[in-house]
Amino acid sequence: MEKQLLIGQITKPQGVRGEVKVKPYTDSAEDFIGLKRIFIDGMEYKILSVRCAPDAVFLNLRGVADRNAAELLRGKELVIPRDEAPELEEGVYYIADILGSEVVTEEGEVLGKLTDVKQASTDIYTIEKDGKEILFPVADGVVLSVDPENMRVIVDKKRYQEVAVL
Repeated sequence: MEKQLLIGQITKPQGVRGEVKVKPYTDSAEDFIGLKRIFIDGMEYKILSVRCAPDAVFLNLRGVADRNAAELLRGKELVIPRDEAPELEEGVYYIADILGSEVVTEEGEVLGKLTDVKQASTDIYTIEKDGKEILFPVADGVVLSVDPENMRVIVDKKRYQEVAVL
């Protein structure tokens, strides 16, 4: 398991007082509310305030006092220590915990290794097999189960073949 979790990316400065706009990689922007600190390029930043929008989070960080300082953080990724991450409900997992999983059909046919998850209204999984990338949405009925402990994702072969993009 990863010791740190990637939770978002700074997209731009917001205003002139050092606030940054963050694209969250979490299920909900509200997941940022309980956080006390984040790390950017290995440097710790204390979170002074959090504002949430449906598709963004706005953070004031200690040491980022103006727009120029915030501009230097544009495009940077935010990570937190795993032990400071919000508790997950049963059946919910962190993307970091399934990357590298084997994607297989119910019959056990290996379709590839999960290399990336792009977040959208329906997540897009990228798997690799024999040097080829295959993308497929996690639409209804495609993914049957996800087992982070055994690093396996089981898919319905028929639905997978209907939606996969080679």
